[in-house]
Amino acid sequence: MSLLTSLARLRALDEGIAQPVATVRHCHLSDRPMVFIPLKLSGEAAAPLAAMLGTDRERPQLLVVTQPRNRDLRFAWAADLAGVLLPYIESFIADTETVERKNADPYERVLDAPQIVVPNPGGVAFARLLGRSTRFRSTDGPYPVPEGVPLLGRWLTYFGERAAYPGSSLMTAATEELARHWASGQSSLEDANLAALLAWITTGPSDEAEDPLIWPPAGPATDPGFDAEVLAPAIESGAAERITEALRTQLEPTWRLMWQAIDLLAGLPEGAGVAQRWEQDRGSFSGMAAHIAEGTAPQPRRDGAVAAAAKLARMERAQAAYDVQRAYDDPLVMAEYRLTGEAFAGEVVETVPDNTEGEGRSRKLRPLVVIKTDDPVRLAPGTSLGTPQRRGQGAELVSADQGLVTLKITKGMGRGKTAAPGAVPEVGERVCYTSLTDDFQGSPALPDTEATPWTHGGPPQEYVPDDEDAQEEWS
Repeated sequence: MSLLTSLARLRALDEGIAQPVATVRHCHLSDRPMVFIPLKLSGEAAAPLAAMLGTDRERPQLLVVTQPRNRDLRFAWAADLAGVLLPYIESFIADTETVERKNADPYERVLDAPQIVVPNPGGVAFARLLGRSTRFRSTDGPYPVPEGVPLLGRWLTYFGERAAYPGSSLMTAATEELARHWASGQSSLEDANLAALLAWITTGPSDEAEDPLIWPPAGPATDPGFDAEVLAPAIESGAAERITEALRTQLEPTWRLMWQAIDLLAGLPEGAGVAQRWEQDRGSFSGMAAHIAEGTAPQPRRDGAVAAAAKLARMERAQAAYDVQRAYDDPLVMAEYRLTGEAFAGEVVETVPDNTEGEGRSRKLRPLVVIKTDDPVRLAPGTSLGTPQRRGQGAELVSADQGLVTLKITKGMGRGKTAAPGAVPEVGERVCYTSLTDDFQGSPALPDTEATPWTHGGPPQEYVPDDEDAQEEWS
């Protein structure tokens, strides 16, 4: 936890209301999000119990397994879930645009993509487990499952994995996104309680928000008291209507909270980098849709060594890019780096716009800018710098002494012998510079899959799904 977030939590505790830790929204919000609230049977890894889902806040759909330990009923429930989620997902596939790429063939990218919103990280984990438990199933032969279940498993696996990708908004957890934008006066663990976190943001903490009788847990686990006193007797009675109504009482309060969370996030202006990250999400979704259309095998249970290393490298780069974009988009996020000395803000007190370096043909325009700042500057001379005010511009720290910082602009000034208008900050202008830049060092080249070294298991065998892939604890 950063220093500013810690201070915001202390202030929230003192004032009795959550404090903003962002000025803009750092996630994409769909015009038609699919709210998905799953419940699972206690003591089981991914045995579904019920789900409430839909894109219309006035008409949620409730799916219930009236006997959760009955295999046929569980897969019938999965088929019902596929009947809701698959049409929603597939409704985005038809409308595409052609994207041109440098040194690569163009490809088709969807104009929009689905967004599944779950209450908390537990909902994401449940989706991944459910996907793993269903994507290898067969619709014929012994123990067949209904049509659509294996395809649902592939999509749930994809969305669950994409949720771990930094900056992705294809599957989001409401508590995580709220906690990225507001700091409550409770612990991070307590922030996982959707009702309690929303109470801090809207009205302040209350005992009612933590009362499971008023606001049941947002899943995927149910309240133990409800399990013992209501659910177990209902299941033993075998009355489907009684079970359904009992589970409805657990899900409807969370349904209302989910839309309240979406409205709160929608009330924040979207950050400048969100659109770019959503483009990447749309590209990723398009690739998954193409794989499925081509009839490729389901995702393997485990990645090979090269595939795992490549995935890790992509996620590390995405995390670095996400951190930079959030800081550039949001002064409150940038303030974290100003406190640590990785960024500074101040007023321009002097400029030398025609400063050059080198002689003859090697002479280069390198304008100098002197900034007066009260921030601590813990950067060494020569450090590369960027600025939110002029994205794409590069600078280099020359010196920092007694509140005066001198830097030279190295790129982003145009192609002429003099700097383009507005490229050099004016005297009196307030600016911010930081060592956070998009100039990331590329990952080392990885070997082809066929050249996986023996230290990492050697070349993997071609993946062919088999019956063992489908064996999960809940099956």
